[in-house]
Amino acid sequence: MATKALPVVIQGGMGIAVSSWQLAREVSLTGNLGVLSGTALDGVLARVLQDGDPGGHRRRALAHFPVPAIAQRILDTYFIEGGRGDDQPYRPHPALTISPSKDAIELSLAGNFAEVWLTKEGHDGVVGINFLEKIQTATLSAGLGAMLAGVDYVIMGAGVPREIPRMLTEFAAGRTAHLSIEVIDSTQNHRAALNPRTYLGHDLPPLRRPQFIAVVSAHILATYLSKDPEIRPDGFIVEGPTAGGHSAPPRGKMVLDETGEPVYGPKDEADLAKMVPIGLPFWLAGAYGTPQRVAEARAAGAVGVQVGTLFAFADESGLTPTLREQLLTELAEDTLTVRNDPRASPTGFPFKIAELSGTLSAPSVYSARQRICDLGYLRLPAERADGSLTYRCASEPTHMFVRKGGAAEDAADRICLCNCLMANVGLGQLRADGRTEPAGVTLGQDLAGARQLLAQHSEGWTARQAVDWLVSAL
Repeated sequence: MATKALPVVIQGGMGIAVSSWQLAREVSLTGNLGVLSGTALDGVLARVLQDGDPGGHRRRALAHFPVPAIAQRILDTYFIEGGRGDDQPYRPHPALTISPSKDAIELSLAGNFAEVWLTKEGHDGVVGINFLEKIQTATLSAGLGAMLAGVDYVIMGAGVPREIPRMLTEFAAGRTAHLSIEVIDSTQNHRAALNPRTYLGHDLPPLRRPQFIAVVSAHILATYLSKDPEIRPDGFIVEGPTAGGHSAPPRGKMVLDETGEPVYGPKDEADLAKMVPIGLPFWLAGAYGTPQRVAEARAAGAVGVQVGTLFAFADESGLTPTLREQLLTELAEDTLTVRNDPRASPTGFPFKIAELSGTLSAPSVYSARQRICDLGYLRLPAERADGSLTYRCASEPTHMFVRKGGAAEDAADRICLCNCLMANVGLGQLRADGRTEPAGVTLGQDLAGARQLLAQHSEGWTARQAVDWLVSAL
């Protein structure tokens, strides 16, 4: 692992820019691991620039991008002095596909670079970035962009990340990296490739290989990944089913309880005694957000914990102030509930939804939203009969999903996570009817730590206060 002491606390990489550079930086300054959400950072950069880049932070970061011509092209395309008008929607940005356009790759490189650069600015603490295995078409360019800014850790879950260790090794050596892409109804292997020299020139800046941490839900997967040096990570986060965002479905047949949530049992719990002999460091996540649980994790052989929900509430979180205040109010009133919805995510994985008025968790808000898929991060490629590719998402308009080969029943009750997660951080798209995309907040289902911390900080807390509290029992 890294030469520095391993962090006790890993702050979760949440949502789209909820784990913002401001939040991750504050956690890193405590000597722990601040983690950025690496989802949709191309879109975040494009939209922040169109909002006038408040504070000038992205432009400051882009001034350090190793290829100034790329940075300038992005500024010329997206930056609006003073920000777009109240009645002006965000202009679209190119989608990442198996064979993405030059503009799409450049924006992804720059978006990930900028976020990591801002997090690392002015200190030597460690910084991580979290990617989703499900968003495969973004992984190569996002990973390279983060490495250009010196990211220390890459974390990935929502799948089996077999090829990420090799990808990081190849990029660090300045070589082309490849990634297998899952394609529905595939009759052939589909591979994406990215040569750093194509975009950065032959005089590459030095690239340091970050440590790779795989998020797993079971010791069985950890054992499998650890046996082969080609796919072995540098450590694991063992995540339980109460953790926020996506979670692994229950093993075996999906069974729902009386509220319609998946039922988890003993088979879904990792055997921590079997994690220790693997010989790689691991952290525990999902209901480990109190000092007592941190101490229990350490006693079980873990280095520490990954915690997300406490930091989603923190002052530096990327959530809009309105959403954060609403969450804190309901937490104080003990009315905040988080549902593990088996239908919400177009990925098919169970997804945690905080039940908040005015957001997509409310049936009236959900039914009033017109289905549209214009960001497409969770689209999956599918082969047509002629061998060509289409891209589909179960939350797009149902007739389009069916026309691309999907089943209508698979589209029912899906939420457009891309758009609602952008809205969570104040980057929601303005639609033709004058409405802005509604938010949809994800949190972990275990709120015990948040309630205890609120008792000490009734007006809310900072990231540093959350870290200090978590390690107070050690």
